[in-house]
Amino acid sequence: MKPHASAPAVSILFAGLFLCAPLHAADLSVAVAANFTAPMQKIAEVFEKDTGHKLVLSFGSTGKFYAQIKNGAPFEVLFAADDETPARLEREGDGVAGTRFTYAIGKLVLWSKQAGLVDDQGEVLRKGRFERIALADPRLAPYGAAAMQTLNKLGLADSLASKFVQGENIGQTYQFVATQNAPLGFVALSQVYADGRVTEGSAWIVPGELYEPIRQDVLVLAKGKDNAAAAALMDYMKGDTARDIIRSYGYAL
Repeated sequence: MKPHASAPAVSILFAGLFLCAPLHAADLSVAVAANFTAPMQKIAEVFEKDTGHKLVLSFGSTGKFYAQIKNGAPFEVLFAADDETPARLEREGDGVAGTRFTYAIGKLVLWSKQAGLVDDQGEVLRKGRFERIALADPRLAPYGAAAMQTLNKLGLADSLASKFVQGENIGQTYQFVATQNAPLGFVALSQVYADGRVTEGSAWIVPGELYEPIRQDVLVLAKGKDNAAAAALMDYMKGDTARDIIRSYGYAL
């Protein structure tokens, strides 16, 4: 018969268990640009396992999030699709000074679910043999603005304007193309990319010189100032685990 553990040994065991768990686990309300949906869901999963903090995620357009934050929405952290919106919120006192940084640099892609429709030079745009082309609202979504910059530089914005189908955000734009309501469209590379390649259909990764860099910044908002989970998330986003996930979806850092 094995001897029973002594009282001191049991105390040490329980103390070790408590030390392994976060002492102040908290929920954190996070607004996330639609293009960053898949990587953020993956980051949230490993972040909770590693820290005990739970992220409550909302996805949408950066422009709409700005309006909601200004109207008192209870978001504590914003992952934007640009760098201008977080900077503006910080200037206006709606963000915590010094917490803003670029977490990813997005890439634009012209994508179709149909194999062979989009060539790797984007010549399909000049041929115009399609009824509709989807892009996000350039007034609200940075990826939509990048799409318009691309078409303007190519001299095709006016000739293709009658074929535009605008999504409220890049998530809705992706759905237009994925469901083939539009045969092709400009989406975020992260939405169609994994394991070093575009996973389905045909695509042209738009050269970076055709649009302004899509620098995506994160900011702790005023409502998250005293939430320990917000500070933990900012640290986590700078670590190797999060950065490897971000790279795997085709973003630059």
